[in-house]
Amino acid sequence: MPRIIRGWAGSLQLRTPPSGTRPTSDRVREALFSALEARDAVRDAHVLDLFAGSGALAFEALSRGAASAVLVDKGNGAAAAMRQNLALLRRAAPGELDARIVVRPVAGYLATPTGPAPTLVFLDPPYDLPDAQVTDALAALVAVAPGALLVLERSARGRPPAWPPGVTLDRTRTYGDTAVHLLEVA
Repeated sequence: MPRIIRGWAGSLQLRTPPSGTRPTSDRVREALFSALEARDAVRDAHVLDLFAGSGALAFEALSRGAASAVLVDKGNGAAAAMRQNLALLRRAAPGELDARIVVRPVAGYLATPTGPAPTLVFLDPPYDLPDAQVTDALAALVAVAPGALLVLERSARGRPPAWPPGVTLDRTRTYGDTAVHLLEVA
């Protein structure tokens, strides 16, 4: 069961959807957030968490000082888990929490996004999602999130998807079966 690692909600246990998701491990989240905080990319960030699952990435960012978060997932089980987790965070929060859950496919959300322009985007799609769909989501983010930092998780066993124009790879780190790509939007 994932938990919030640091910040005001540190150690809070999160619920996961009953099936169909692969939560980011605590080890990978700790390494990822270490790298993001070294870049000062979390505090006051407007987070967009695509393929959010339990919402662990967005909730970790909120606990560490992100200004807002929009969590997007089409699964009803994921939405139920995110709502439960958001309620837990709201009870633990030192103040008002600006977070919203959107239950719809990622492509549909990216066609008509709402909220502030994201500055930090997490994409943690199912490993079996075709690379073409991942590339389409990245291409849509060029218009939706100009200047944002993107974090893409994929299987370390496959090749990364094609980076569309306007998206550049900063670096890739591998943690067991997970490859984390840090990308920048022009």
